[in-house]
Amino acid sequence: MGRDTIADIITSIRNADMDRKRVVRIASTNITENIVKILLREGFIDNVRKHRESNNFFFVLTLRHRRNKRGPYRNLFNLKRISRPGLRIYSNYQRIPRLLGGMGIVIISTSRGIMTDREARQEGIGGEILCYIW
Repeated sequence: MGRDTIADIITSIRNADMDRKRVVRIASTNITENIVKILLREGFIDNVRKHRESNNFFFVLTLRHRRNKRGPYRNLFNLKRISRPGLRIYSNYQRIPRLLGGMGIVIISTSRGIMTDREARQEGIGGEILCYIW
């Protein structure tokens, strides 16, 4: 059985956010690199560094947290895996869901690469819905 790398990075980021960690370390693949670029561009993470340790590459992500320390802690962002190896979910560009009226993003794997829902609607292409982030 293969590993679900997308679910692994989503779980790592979600767990670090719940534990109030500032830094997350995830494995480096082409898919994770594209997803991390989207997260950085959309402002969900502050910084990304690529490290090498004994022929293994990995990313070190700096998460964005609330500055106010008072009151109960709330997660800054939520991640949800949609399409998985056992059940693939595809959508054309007209039926791509809008999260929170456009406040959240949907990451889609298309024939032109991994992109957000807004970019896919502009290009007029659909694809596999990977995850929701809000």
